[in-house]
Amino acid sequence: MLIEFRVRNYRSFCEEQVLRLGATRITDFPENIAFSRVAGQNLLKTIAVYGANSSGKSNLLKAMGMMKDIIFTSFQLRSNEEIPFDPFLLDEESGVSPTGYEIIFATETKTYRYGFEHDRKTFVKEWLFDQTDGADEPLFVRIDDGIEVFRDAFPEGEDLESKTRPNALFLSVVDQFDGRIASEIILWLNGFNAIDGLGHDDYRAVTFNMLDDETSKNRLIEFYKDLDLGFDDVVVEKKPFDPTRLPFKAPPELVAQMTTDLEGRMMASLSAVHRVSGPGKTSRDVRFNIRTQESSGTNKVIDLSGPIFDTLRSGGTLIIDELDAKLHPNLTVAIVKLFQLEETNPSNAQLIFATHNTNILSQGRLRRDQIIFAEKDEKASTRIYPLVNYKLDNRKVRKDNSYEKDYLMGRYGGVPFIQDLTNLN
Repeated sequence: MLIEFRVRNYRSFCEEQVLRLGATRITDFPENIAFSRVAGQNLLKTIAVYGANSSGKSNLLKAMGMMKDIIFTSFQLRSNEEIPFDPFLLDEESGVSPTGYEIIFATETKTYRYGFEHDRKTFVKEWLFDQTDGADEPLFVRIDDGIEVFRDAFPEGEDLESKTRPNALFLSVVDQFDGRIASEIILWLNGFNAIDGLGHDDYRAVTFNMLDDETSKNRLIEFYKDLDLGFDDVVVEKKPFDPTRLPFKAPPELVAQMTTDLEGRMMASLSAVHRVSGPGKTSRDVRFNIRTQESSGTNKVIDLSGPIFDTLRSGGTLIIDELDAKLHPNLTVAIVKLFQLEETNPSNAQLIFATHNTNILSQGRLRRDQIIFAEKDEKASTRIYPLVNYKLDNRKVRKDNSYEKDYLMGRYGGVPFIQDLTNLN
């Protein structure tokens, strides 16, 4: 499970900001926390991030995805290729300072603290510590050109220092050589996924695979029915790729390229099965192509249902930007509750999402430490803070406060300041 994430000098983040998933001692909704035996602490199963447009809430989630992308791709870079680098640009020093990430997490057996700093060409720092016993036991520490491997704790890293390019992460290199600890960390990161709730088409493949398996399909269909999407079943149809039956008009050169790339490949499509009433008590089934004949909201639910239920099954961490886009507020609440309830989340999966849906504040049964606000300071740098630490009139927010009403009134910050629009004429 994810315990903590830190980011510095990335997009709208100038100073280091920390997202903590350790549960505080408040008594709100105890079902929303899970005890991690490995970490030895209670951890939050969901986090909701609120803020005005351009406040940086999406950048927080993008930072998590960027950290993973760099870990998974740095070893593939050629010696002259650049590391993805997107620093805070509204400060002279930040533009030439390194970006930093750090993550603390619990695998099935250990708790690790791992992080790195980089510019366009070089990883200037990298570190890995074992925190399982409550103290920081160093496994390796990298500073500029030097990598110190603590051989008793991390023998798999021995003699790989010289095989690590300046633009490659040492952890990724050790994983390529099948290091046991590095492989355990990479396996955990496989279940740490950041996705976009607006451009969700890319995740349909996960849903295809789950609908193609009878056991997981039954769970997804039950979920669709619970959400009252209006159909009784979903059918996966597979056909060999046929360039003469493209669903769009394409120039000949593109058709030729697709024919080469997809020759012999199976193409899949999804159809929703609706029941049509006939005379008397008769009825028949009719299939709707989900892509072209169902609503954009239904398409989003189906596209995201695969990653959601895959995460619930594996006990991973799912990060979704714009979770509420195209969805009815009650559907968004239903997705959040999937992660809150023990019966639907027995593996203690985690969901971190950005939203504007204030309905969740009143109906989502969120603890005060699960509600995070993003707001820009006087230098346009994003800072994040949990509701549990916020004070109204020098008093901490009580659990019986009206979170939704107070947030919309701007009492917690994180909302746009809209000036009088009547003077625009």
